[in-house]
Amino acid sequence: MIRVGITIGDINGIGPEIIIKALRDNRILQDCIPIIYGSTKTISHHKKLIHGEELTYQSCKNATEAVAKKVNVVNVWNDEIKFDLGQSTETGGKYAFLSLEKATEDLAANKIDVLVTAPISKDGIIKAGFQFPGHTEYLAHLSNQEEVLMLMVNGNLRVALVTTHLALKEVASTLTKDKIVQKIKMLESSLKKDFGLIRPKIAVFGLNPHAGENGKMGDEEQNIITPAIQQAKSEGILAFGPYPADSFFGSGSVREFDGILAMYHDQGLTAFKALAFEEGVNYTAGLPIVRTSPDHGTAFDIAGQDKASEQSMRSAIYLALDIYRNRQFVKEISTNPLPFSDGDNKKHKVREGQIE
Repeated sequence: MIRVGITIGDINGIGPEIIIKALRDNRILQDCIPIIYGSTKTISHHKKLIHGEELTYQSCKNATEAVAKKVNVVNVWNDEIKFDLGQSTETGGKYAFLSLEKATEDLAANKIDVLVTAPISKDGIIKAGFQFPGHTEYLAHLSNQEEVLMLMVNGNLRVALVTTHLALKEVASTLTKDKIVQKIKMLESSLKKDFGLIRPKIAVFGLNPHAGENGKMGDEEQNIITPAIQQAKSEGILAFGPYPADSFFGSGSVREFDGILAMYHDQGLTAFKALAFEEGVNYTAGLPIVRTSPDHGTAFDIAGQDKASEQSMRSAIYLALDIYRNRQFVKEISTNPLPFSDGDNKKHKVREGQIE
């Protein structure tokens, strides 16, 4: 059984609520061992707010005590907490940070297999000493990865970003040919390793309206993005574009590709969330570990009101399971492969277009 570590997120937001709702259906226990990082007091408080009596759980001192067929709660703290529902506070940030720290420690120690993170308030967690723009950058730092890829997923719709939590005025100066090539390669690698696609097709967006209109609305497409796509193609990657972002999602083009690479946050995520807000998942590709998250925030405006949908959290859990299994499968079939004979090598090169 796959052990799924779940961070509690901001305790004053909808994180605890969507966790409770996602796990109260016992059928999920047939597929994984869920381990919540927080406290039983916090879960109990939120259960009462949303009448979540269906959820039963056991308390653990650490993840090694977690058992199958049950929801497990690791008591990262035992404090009596004053909740300020709907508010971004340093206290909320403090406990979100403690939950994340403990879960990542256990992930590194192989006490859990995958990580699912509930939403945090960036303002609150930074007040509590968190020094990163978000989960993505924090996990990249812990994994010693200079670059990772934010990838939003809903079924066959997969939207990745070249730049993430960056002010719009800084995007153009940040884009380089090498950076875009790197992100294209990371997306292709993830589509193969994490999603089981053999020859994925990737659509690359332009930066400017109408993808620059041949230089009339900016030259980044001509000078940076198109050369990056051409280099990726020269290395055997099925990358195409640059496409105008405004018309792409509304056309049939979106169904022709396995992955989409947008230049900046809102360019890719505005359309994605419009299409998949309650079911989309935020996946961090390019890490040695598997981490997913709901594609929405803390939703302070409805915290504690039993109004939050758990679908995105449920989807995040199941996507983490799928990716973990895909990685295990790829690892298994790649171990000790049979060597090619001379005849097989020639046939392989012909298929790849290296020999006529």
